[in-house]
Order: sequence, then structure tokens, then C-alpha cells
Amino acid sequence: MNAQGHSLPDALTLVFDGAGRATTVNDDSFPVWSPPETGVGFAWQHLRLEAPATQSLLRASGLDEFVIDALMADETRPRCTAHGDGVILNLRGVNLLPDQLPEDMISVRMWLTEAKVVGVWRRPLDAVSDLMASIERGQGPRTPGDFVARMALRLADRAEPAITDLNERVDDLEEILLEPDADISRTELSAIRRSSIVLRGYLVPQRDALTTLEIEDLPWLQAQDRSRLRETSERIYRIGEDLAAVRERVQIIHDQLMDQRAERMNSRMLVLSVVSAVFLPLGLVAGVLGINVGGVPGASNQSAFWAVCVLLVFLGGLLLAIARWLGMFR
Repeated sequence: MNAQGHSLPDALTLVFDGAGRATTVNDDSFPVWSPPETGVGFAWQHLRLEAPATQSLLRASGLDEFVIDALMADETRPRCTAHGDGVILNLRGVNLLPDQLPEDMISVRMWLTEAKVVGVWRRPLDAVSDLMASIERGQGPRTPGDFVARMALRLADRAEPAITDLNERVDDLEEILLEPDADISRTELSAIRRSSIVLRGYLVPQRDALTTLEIEDLPWLQAQDRSRLRETSERIYRIGEDLAAVRERVQIIHDQLMDQRAERMNSRMLVLSVVSAVFLPLGLVAGVLGINVGGVPGASNQSAFWAVCVLLVFLGGLLLAIARWLGMFR
């Protein structure tokens, strides 16, 4: 068990007995495996995308090129596509690997039929680890419909803590914003907003994919499976709403932060305006009296300097009183 759950081999093939128990079988036996006469049970083959034998194992399973291309694609978006007697289902899970961003979501690629499930993975995923843990306890899925319903629910379960973390980060920023000299990093705001947008950009199509699977006319998808898929779709919808709320809250914080900065700037500009309004007339008087020409009043009077100083002080006080009366110090 590693940080992201079970450490899986490049290829893993399990046969389920329809009662929650599974047996590991040889990978080469998967193409020829068929359910017993009772029709109970199914087989699951889980392959690593970059493993050398993956493509040959997919072809040996009888999958056509359309399905193989969908399972081996470099980039995938959540979707559900009925094809022949099966369904191509691509989902996404939150990245919980150490030092990774949650929005760097991990793809879950599956081909589902009445008796077989083929999955392809590129990076470890906790939802698969949870499924493996339930299999080890003898509480594994009973049908392919049960398998995909459990997988979708676990993906939603693992996404919720990441959304909670985003909400808590926004809560902290809102608390900081209440402080008089709040200093919030715009980089932090941008990171949270980007995470919410990217996560929602994957989860909303995922809800559509699960809704499409729920309404598909598939005989192996039982009423209980459809109910759980519907529940998962509703949970993903609520997660999407939470992400939209996070994005809006971040925008409000950004707007309030900009308003506070603009208010502080206006206050400083007001102080500069008052200083300019007071000292401009004083500077004018001092400049006129400092002209180096004849005829300057009081040039030969020993008390003229102090008289001018008193005049300037009086004029400055008068200008300050006028500024206060005009409300410039509010």
C-alpha cells in the first residue's frame, strides 16, 4: 500500500463469482473467459497504459480499433459512448498524489460489457485502491453495473475532500480580508480560482457521462445500479455547484481587495492634494518676495522677515481651516 493506494502490476486480471469474491487468473486467459452456465460473474482486466504488452492484450481480447483508440488515447474527457454490445466510459478522478495539484485529474478509461470489464490506467488512483480493498475483504462488485456504480461513487467520494480544502482556503482568505491592512496574495487567489474552474470543467461532463450511462438501454445495468449512478450524478452536481460558489467567492474577495487598495490610494492622493493646496499659495508668496530686484517691500526693514513668517503661518492655518470646512479630512 503506497501513498495513493495499492501498487498495481502492469496487468491484473480478476474473475468475480457474483457474490463479491474474486480470483486472480492468468492475463492470457481473459480473452477466452466466459461466465458459467448460471450466467453469474464477470471478469475484469486492468492494464497500465505505458506497459509494452497492453496494446497486444487489448487486441487479443477482441476489441476493435475504435475501442482500443479510446482506451489508449493520450488525453481523454469524461464521456459515455455506446458501441456495439458495450460501452466506452471515460471518467476523471482527483489527483491525490504527493506534491501534485488536485485539478491535474487522473483519467479512468473503461470498456464495459455484460460479462467483461477492461480498464486502462496511466497513474495510480485512490478510487481503484478503494475497490481493490473491498475485493480483498470479499466485498467486491457482483456485476459490471455494480462495478461501474461503485467506481463512480468512489471517484465522487475522493473529490469531496479536495473541494472542502478549497472552501477552507477561501474561508481563511475571507478572515484575512476583515483585517484593516489585509494583504492577500493575488497569486493565491488565481490558484484557487484556476483549481475551481479546471475541476468543474471535468466534473460537469462527468455528470453528463454518468447520466448518459444511466439512461442507456443496457440489460446488464440493474435498477439498483441505475439508482446509484443517479445518486453519483447528483453528488457531482452538488460538487459542481460548490466549485461555482468557490469561484464566485474568490471573485468577491478580489473585488473587495481591489476596492480596499483603491480606497487607500485615494486617501493618500487626498493627503497629497491637501498638502499641495496648502503649500502652493505659500510657495507663491515666498517666491514673489524672493525676487532679486529692487522695490521688494520690507527689504530694508529688520522686522519684515518675521512679519512675513507670521503672515505665512496665518495663511497656512486659513487654508487648512478651509480644507477642513470643505470636508477634505473626512
